[in-house]
Amino acid sequence: MMIYITRREQFNAAHRMYREDWSEEKNAEVFGKCANPNWHGHNYNLFVTVKGNLSYETGYLIDLKDLKQIIKDYVVEKLDHKNLNRDVDFMEGKMASTELLCIEIFKQLKAPIEAYEGVFLHSVKLFETENNSAEYFGE
Repeated sequence: MMIYITRREQFNAAHRMYREDWSEEKNAEVFGKCANPNWHGHNYNLFVTVKGNLSYETGYLIDLKDLKQIIKDYVVEKLDHKNLNRDVDFMEGKMASTELLCIEIFKQLKAPIEAYEGVFLHSVKLFETENNSAEYFGE
């Protein structure tokens, strides 16, 4: 019996949307306020959904304490109160958009989550604001 479980976590991070190979004017034209040279930040809400077959022995798919710890160790500790452009190893050389951040978070979580027998990472949904989010289901 396939079941889906979602865990929500939060983190705060700063970023700047810009390309070094473009002028300040071009960056401002394309990215608007998000190209602010003094950075800007968001209070992100992260939703991680896993799926698999329910264990009738334990009554759950994965111990949520374990899922919480994986998300904390592989994502939140690396992102919380950090600059996405400068401080996050898995974002190095990438545009710090919510879309790319969502994909990279998925990549960080896939192996540690799927190390649990019968548990699969279904999706990562990342809210940058209450109105803007990205969701990634893997390739």
